[in-house]
Amino acid sequence: MKHLILRAVSMGAVLALSTFVAQAAQPGSSSSAEPGIEPASPESVGVDSAPLLRMSEWLRKDKLDVRSLLIVKDGKLILERYADGLTREHNYELYSVTKTITALTFGVLAGEGRIATTDRVAPHLSKTHPEFRDAIANKKDIELGHLMSMSSGLLYKQVEGSDPLYFQAPDRLKVALSTVPRVPPATLFEYTDANPVLVGAAIASAAGQREDVYAEERLFKPLGMRNVQWTGADQTGTVSGGWGLRLRAVDMAKVGMLMLDGGRWQGRQVVPTDWVRRMSTPSSQATAQDYGYYCWINHIVESEPEFGAMGFKGQFITVLPKEHAVVVMTGILATDGGLRTGTYLNQYRRMVNDYILPAMKTLPRPVVSEAASEALRREIELSARTAGIPGTDLAFNDAPQK
Repeated sequence: MKHLILRAVSMGAVLALSTFVAQAAQPGSSSSAEPGIEPASPESVGVDSAPLLRMSEWLRKDKLDVRSLLIVKDGKLILERYADGLTREHNYELYSVTKTITALTFGVLAGEGRIATTDRVAPHLSKTHPEFRDAIANKKDIELGHLMSMSSGLLYKQVEGSDPLYFQAPDRLKVALSTVPRVPPATLFEYTDANPVLVGAAIASAAGQREDVYAEERLFKPLGMRNVQWTGADQTGTVSGGWGLRLRAVDMAKVGMLMLDGGRWQGRQVVPTDWVRRMSTPSSQATAQDYGYYCWINHIVESEPEFGAMGFKGQFITVLPKEHAVVVMTGILATDGGLRTGTYLNQYRRMVNDYILPAMKTLPRPVVSEAASEALRREIELSARTAGIPGTDLAFNDAPQK
């Protein structure tokens, strides 16, 4: 009996130590848990920290500019890695991850019965922008679902370096409406940033307020987000539905957890469950089987279900339903290659498939170990003092902000 009591006390001490180490291992984070996400050691939820350690060593030694890397498993934050003195409170330019947030915002509004994927875009825009009647006329067959599945058929000729759709235009909607139908809707997958500009305008029309204002009230506040910025508003005060949103990495993780849990956050239904299922499944209008409504499907992992968001240069939210896990990354990695073959995408695929998934599938299940927790803590501390080398040119909006 004495032996059993001592062993129980010893195991309790190890568990307490592992929680302490998990908290202390985050150099830039608060010692207290982020609301809704408690820190824990990987081994406490059956994840082997050794592959995660090796992954972090690879990123650090190769000086890849991975600025934040978070892993949530079973609702526990088991890895929170920042580089070059960054902290939990910094936010990052998400690029096209913004599109996935737009899809979630659309889902909230759809749950209120105020918008639908089968709505045609023209009536929404005509209601609030009658001045664009002529430009809308050739888009009467385009549904919002076509725009969100990148199958609108609209042609937009991007101007390299100074494209007016992004930061130069006084009225971005006017630029987006300059697009012309090249093929009928639902016949061709063509990834163009004109599409989410039109969706964002339709959301604003249906909600009676700008997309960023509605998202703040109905999505960001319920998830307890901080330091949220939606930059790049044009001279009309309108943000883009496709880029410009800046979030903390831990708030990106909350988005992933929300999607993993069918639109629920801490027991509250924020986004309808059916909508999360629909946006993460190829739609009836889909012309690509790896894309839903502004959501990539099995784009990172092929061996099991996976869906999530991807942004230029290396911004990711990846949901792994089978593992009940979420992976988040922000960074500035090499951008050569295409939409499905870019270097930054392949580097992230390697992280998830060669390190993170194996760590979650280790058998027998690893046990809590003071030595393993200490080794991971030391590696994360080293990473926090290491600056990566950007894989591509930095833009004015690439600097993390606090």
